[in-house]
Amino acid sequence: MSTTNGQWYPPEWPERIRLLSAGELTPVTPRRAATVLLLRDGPCGTAGQDAPRDAQDTQGGDGEHTPDEFGAAGRPGAARESAGAPQPAAAAEGAETPPEGLPDPAGGAVGPAVYMLRRRASMAFAGGAYAYPGGSVDPRDERMVTWAGPSRAQWARRLGLDPGEGTQAQAIVCAAVRETFEEAGVLLAGPTPHTVVADTTGDDWEADRAALVARDLSFAEFLDRRGLVLRSDLLNCWARWITPEFEPRRYDTWFFVAALPRGQRTRNASTEADRTVWIRPGDAADGYDRGELLMMPPTIATLRQLADYGSVADALAAATDRDLTPVLARARVENGELVLSWPGHEEFTKHIPGATGGPSA
Repeated sequence: MSTTNGQWYPPEWPERIRLLSAGELTPVTPRRAATVLLLRDGPCGTAGQDAPRDAQDTQGGDGEHTPDEFGAAGRPGAARESAGAPQPAAAAEGAETPPEGLPDPAGGAVGPAVYMLRRRASMAFAGGAYAYPGGSVDPRDERMVTWAGPSRAQWARRLGLDPGEGTQAQAIVCAAVRETFEEAGVLLAGPTPHTVVADTTGDDWEADRAALVARDLSFAEFLDRRGLVLRSDLLNCWARWITPEFEPRRYDTWFFVAALPRGQRTRNASTEADRTVWIRPGDAADGYDRGELLMMPPTIATLRQLADYGSVADALAAATDRDLTPVLARARVENGELVLSWPGHEEFTKHIPGATGGPSA
């Protein structure tokens, strides 16, 4: 970790970069993964402090949208209709102070809050870092599900896949929805293409969530058992990052944005996290800049990008035109030192003295 900010930087990376440069390290093929920047307008604070809301949802999808296929989630003013996002509201009664190390919500600040979790320090990958709900694609995410929103072929184009990879596109979107339910208790699905479930609390929901985590139940089986439709129109893709070639745990990750549905409440349902919080992106970025919050480059990069938007609707609308060219770190030897960089994100560049060997890029 840097001494001046919260950039996650494993101490073993320089040696692994040198091994890769010398041809002594074979890159691991990255696993496909999805993560979700869950957004809401209104108060910040710890998870689970949402004010009660009704579950009405007035905008749905039919599975075969027009050429503006991602407009339902992206139109300004439509996001609250489509995703059931909360209307701006006063702070929930009993809202707690953010955990130690997190900045207090700025008085009178505007803009959406994002749901973040802190990975347990014992985790082998990015332990102690703040991140979003997400995880690897389960091969069973390719199983057919009842689907609303842009078609699988349309999603394949949006995700940068080949046109014929509709099944793989479905798997990535399913992974995003499944992982959000597994780690935050929030489900982007409903009994019809035009509705979202109002409440995912209770012993029966928890039993299904635990079965999904244990991989005793596939996501397709879960949706079918409950008669639910996956609402792919409640998501839009924001960015795509690939873990550097010298890291042994590699992921090809799509970052999605979505609004918290009305009536649903986040909770720390993940065994991988020891803390969760709703926080405005700018406040989280300030904590990173002060060295108080540890984050991986894609996390802080997406936070800085979201800080410019005044509402959930604005952020969802902007996602439609986002460039999804994958971001992959590069390493080179320059003037006797190794330079590690992320194209298009100069703030993460590292200069490591005493490098040997040739460039890994």
